Amino acid sequence: MTGDVLGQVHRDEWGRLLGRLIRTSGRPDLAEDALAEAFAQAAAQWPTDPPANPAGWLAATAQRRLVDAQRSEIRRRAPQFRSAVVAAAAPPPDRPSLPGDDVDDRLALLFMATHPALADEVRPALALRFVLGVPTESIATLFLVPTATMAARLTRAKRRLADVGAAVRVPDVAAWPDRVDDVARALYLAFTAVYVPGDDAARRLAESAEVVRLAVLAADLMPSSDVLQALAALVQLHHARRDARFADDDVPVLLAQQDRTRWRADETATALRRLTALAPTDGYVEELRLQALIAAFHNTAVTAGDTEWAGIARAYRRLEALTGSPIVRLNRAVAEGEAHGAMAGLAVLRAVGERLPGHHRVELVRAELLLRDGRDDEARLALTAALAAAPNGPERRHIAARLRELT
Repeated sequence: MTGDVLGQVHRDEWGRLLGRLIRTSGRPDLAEDALAEAFAQAAAQWPTDPPANPAGWLAATAQRRLVDAQRSEIRRRAPQFRSAVVAAAAPPPDRPSLPGDDVDDRLALLFMATHPALADEVRPALALRFVLGVPTESIATLFLVPTATMAARLTRAKRRLADVGAAVRVPDVAAWPDRVDDVARALYLAFTAVYVPGDDAARRLAESAEVVRLAVLAADLMPSSDVLQALAALVQLHHARRDARFADDDVPVLLAQQDRTRWRADETATALRRLTALAPTDGYVEELRLQALIAAFHNTAVTAGDTEWAGIARAYRRLEALTGSPIVRLNRAVAEGEAHGAMAGLAVLRAVGERLPGHHRVELVRAELLLRDGRDDEARLALTAALAAAPNGPERRHIAARLRELT
């Protein structure tokens, strides 16, 4: 049994295995440690004694370690709390089924991970880690914080969940609407984490398909939730382009250069039906609706030259007013440059560098706008700065190629 197989099992099964452990024990803090220990044991044991059913082996091993941890906790606790902890450690009684259980029980766990006892900014992060299995470093990147900071936040969140009771259970379905925004945030962030270009395109496409499936399932189970309808429309529109996003050698293909005949027209149509049923509003649902509207402008353009950039720029202006996000302003600079000329884009971009100092995409966008304005020497300087700041991966290779074209 090779390390590659163990890595594949980790990618495919971590979220499901962890979700099952949390569901049966109500202890996400102990469940994650138990599963990590099971994987560590697998790394040591599988090369000489591979199991016939890797996922089943990990599930059984993690369950044993979880029970051991709960028993150790029982011994540490005062006698008056012993019965409560024993009850938490015992196999759960038969429970009524929850929406989506017959398809994927992680959906219910998303509503558990977004516990109101946690801080607002931590709930989606915890759902990403516990339920969807997104690595801590990827979560930190999504939240624009150092990995150590995010690891500390998740550790505090686990302790907080342990403090609010011996076991944290999936909330009653009646409480789900109160947590739906956090669930939508977690699913969208998970999609973002695997949708951005990176090495191993096939794995990223498979993982993004899994998040899209969960988002669509959530929207279908709660059809009256506008935020879930907007989320499903947004991720479906992006995912409809998947067959054209990468060349045969896994090199990302820019949106303007993609073969649009390979986009999934049926999935775009399904997403548009969801989107057009939503009225403009405010809050997080409006953020998702506007992002879906921007994606729809792209998906419905027959060619890149047919793209309605003025409409996209308007949507980005509204989105920036709602969020104040420097990333949104960066994307708006691109749209303004396409719609109203390079100088308009550069004017919008001017304030972004102060809020995202050293970010390679700021310099990359600046370079492209400068090229459109005929300022090749300045563009080369911007591309050089972008290359110096870019992390290793497809984006860095793209920047290097652009710089070679100019020099």
